[in-house]
Amino acid sequence: QVQLVESGGGLVQAGGPLRLSCAASGRLFASYATAWFRQGPGKVREFVAAINWSGRSTYYADSVKGRFTISRDSAKNTVYLQMNTLKPEDTAVYYCVADRAYGHKRAPDYDYWGQGTQVTVSS
Repeated sequence: QVQLVESGGGLVQAGGPLRLSCAASGRLFASYATAWFRQGPGKVREFVAAINWSGRSTYYADSVKGRFTISRDSAKNTVYLQMNTLKPEDTAVYYCVADRAYGHKRAPDYDYWGQGTQVTVSS
């Protein structure tokens, strides 16, 4: 069993940075891939970024590539999403997710979900 708790969301002006954290519990988490999804108002849930269990491999949605960075600190069982140059269209609830397999971009492929954290970018 893996439990995920996101934090770090809030209100930020366009162009600013924000860092989200995802604290995980469960002895299996260290071997799990982790990702971030988001769901904006009136939008479907979409993939943002993913990182493999070792942290050596990552991939991103085209919409955030070059602006967002996903990383993990295995000693702290925590995954981060550093978001720079934020845009109003980045406004969404951001979810941390985990799964045994790496490489998924579809929400149903992930077994474990956090409760989400709200990010609002003002113009």
